[in-house]
Amino acid sequence: MRHLTFSWQGVTALLFCMAALVTLPLLAEGAAQPFTDGTASLVFTIVMAAALLSFAPQPPAYRATVLFIGAHGAAWMLLSALSGNEGMATRAYFLLLFSCWLLAWRCVTELSKLQPVTAFGKSALQLLIPAIFGAWILILWEAATRGAGIPFIILPPPSAIGARIMASLPILGADVRQTIFKAVLIGYIVGCLSGFAVAVLADRITFLRRGLLPIGNMVSALPIIGVAPVMVMWFGFDWPSKAAVVIIMTFFPMLVNTVAGLAASGSMERDLMRTYASSDWQTLLKLKLPAAMPFIFNALKINSTLALIGAIVAEFFGTPIVGMGFRISTEIGRMNVDMVWAEIAIAALAGSIFYGIIALTERAVTFWHPSIRGG
Repeated sequence: MRHLTFSWQGVTALLFCMAALVTLPLLAEGAAQPFTDGTASLVFTIVMAAALLSFAPQPPAYRATVLFIGAHGAAWMLLSALSGNEGMATRAYFLLLFSCWLLAWRCVTELSKLQPVTAFGKSALQLLIPAIFGAWILILWEAATRGAGIPFIILPPPSAIGARIMASLPILGADVRQTIFKAVLIGYIVGCLSGFAVAVLADRITFLRRGLLPIGNMVSALPIIGVAPVMVMWFGFDWPSKAAVVIIMTFFPMLVNTVAGLAASGSMERDLMRTYASSDWQTLLKLKLPAAMPFIFNALKINSTLALIGAIVAEFFGTPIVGMGFRISTEIGRMNVDMVWAEIAIAALAGSIFYGIIALTERAVTFWHPSIRGG
């Protein structure tokens, strides 16, 4: 017995399984396609076998594989049973589903213990762990909305949102082009570049630094809903007004962070550069900018989310009949909640990709920094 590896997740999963057995059936009476005894027995067998096998002495990779197959195989069978049986899930159903979730939790714990020796293995593991975590958010969301019969207008299930995305690809593509590739991208580039250029000047000119930074803090506190209508009045209903909002939102975070980064180099290093008779531009390029890179990339990552939020909110106050913000405000008025969530999902995906690209660029540029070397 001392060689067994117990875990609270596995023990709790077994207890939930036994509680589900006591409170059967899994679906309420009157279900269109009720669970057959064989299918229900198979689900219980998979969950209990995976929990018990996870206690056996074995390498973490084998244990994680057993838990992964058991948790996701049983969860897939449980979700498949909800087709045509919306609102019919019982207490036993959710107890069994929580057992699967606990096994997936245990799987992620075991995966976190692995130490791959290859770069590909490390990258795959870094993607697999958050993928399992995100998948279970969708699984629990799907089970809660369909199994408990939550009204569609309050919260549609992920399957309905995915179906809406696949059925509305041309519309979503046009919205992405209007909002992201025009307003967000152009506003982000202009705002960040102008904030960086002014920060370099402020680092050289003292009165500019002392005068701009307090204003930057004030402008950063301006509400989007107050700025957006003004920009629409100034620049019209098309994407330039949204790009102007993005510029305002991204300019001052870049300014403040870059000024702080340019001042991050130590006085000893600056004295050394003077000793070498370095010019101001040489000091900037070889000392101040490398020291400021973590601050600059921090501003770029912050702005990647601010830009998307600013452009979408700005489209609420006037836009052509295209755009992510326009679509959200229009479809929520029509009670097409699945389309609203489809736009939200696409925006979240685009923001995550944008942030990921910047993070990867940061690792490539600031590979020498302790935070990157340690990661």
